Amino acid sequence: MLPPSANTIPSTFFDQLRNAAESALLLDYDGTLAPFQTERDRAYPYPEVMPLLKRILNTRRSKVAIISGRSIADLRPFLDQLPAVEIWGSHGIEHFSADGTYSQTDIPAETTTSLANAVSLLSASGLADRTEIKPGGIAVHWRGLSTDARNAVYSAAHDCLRPFMLRPGLKLLSFEGGVELRVIHPNKGDAVSAILNRCDPLATVAYLGDDHTDEAAFRALNPYGLTILVRHEYRATNAQCWLQPPHQLIHFLQTWAECVGA
Repeated sequence: MLPPSANTIPSTFFDQLRNAAESALLLDYDGTLAPFQTERDRAYPYPEVMPLLKRILNTRRSKVAIISGRSIADLRPFLDQLPAVEIWGSHGIEHFSADGTYSQTDIPAETTTSLANAVSLLSASGLADRTEIKPGGIAVHWRGLSTDARNAVYSAAHDCLRPFMLRPGLKLLSFEGGVELRVIHPNKGDAVSAILNRCDPLATVAYLGDDHTDEAAFRALNPYGLTILVRHEYRATNAQCWLQPPHQLIHFLQTWAECVGA
């Protein structure tokens, strides 16, 4: 595990990036490119992010992919300035390629039924307005609530969702500001592996993420590329480096853009 002071990107990484014929920049969205917001439809990226990503894409030397727990329908309004960006939504269940092709992993019928039953329980418990339904998962959000209210939502959500933890193909996980019942696969690590399979073996690749759901992506990429935790405060992680947003994040993106000639 990294010590809290390990926030320096190895200079050799940027040397490799500068000389790489192919590179891929893989990014989580909420908490990484955009600060968390109580109203999720207002979670816009840090102001410098979109111009930098556009510069990087325009060089045609780097692929850029967003890998998020959000659905693609939820993500695309925030990314409309990046028409050539690749998007993996719902933790990798959905895929929107750079050429505009959409695909979605099939979910077994019994899993879909279990998720529908869980939604019914959440609604009956008064959590409908806190529940996000997306392909392959259900998230209950409590960001912005007082401590007492958050604890009440947490308790009610766990009471509803815990019985489904042992159902085949499902798991219950916590994320920054909520809890989610979702399919075990695909996950963000599967999305990273799919991208790596399309890359040249010598490509320079990095993944930036903040949440516990990004750990699968860190594990998938660690043997092949650079993994970076993006958070204001350090936590135990499989990532190799740690950056604090927004300034260190922006500096990293600026350096990436310079290395690929943007």
